[in-house]
Amino acid sequence: MASAASSIFTLSRDSFGKLTLTAEDGEVHYGVAPVRAFPIQAPEQGISMVLSNGKEVGWIDDLGALPAAIRDLVQDELDGREFMPVIHHIVSVSSFATPCTWEVKTDRGDTAFTLKGEEDIRRIGDASLLVADNHGIQFLIRDMFTIDKHSRKILDRFL
Repeated sequence: MASAASSIFTLSRDSFGKLTLTAEDGEVHYGVAPVRAFPIQAPEQGISMVLSNGKEVGWIDDLGALPAAIRDLVQDELDGREFMPVIHHIVSVSSFATPCTWEVKTDRGDTAFTLKGEEDIRRIGDASLLVADNHGIQFLIRDMFTIDKHSRKILDRFL
């Protein structure tokens, strides 16, 4: 059983691989999907379990507080739905004028992407940045103040 704010539910996968949520009262909801309320600032807190029509059928205050089996199901589903590589190091940029090609090291491996314009770098909170490439993929820099000196120097030219 997983505690979800004021309700309790269980979670499983059906024969088609879709998540099925069974509420405390026994009501079964097929094809639910987890959606983070604050995906960047608090990715482990505030996860809504919603149906395909957007109706919320469950709430998770803290992903870490769930039993391992349910936490793994939710995390697997989130991983399959979300793709936001975290930039750990900016290796190089082709130019300080846009468009330019960035070569970066991320938590998903090394890659290169094209930054169309400086407006594609957005601040999220005090220290985080979202960098959108020319294909719409969002890259996250968790803390621009703690990234390595070389990467920070490059960022400063664009901010």
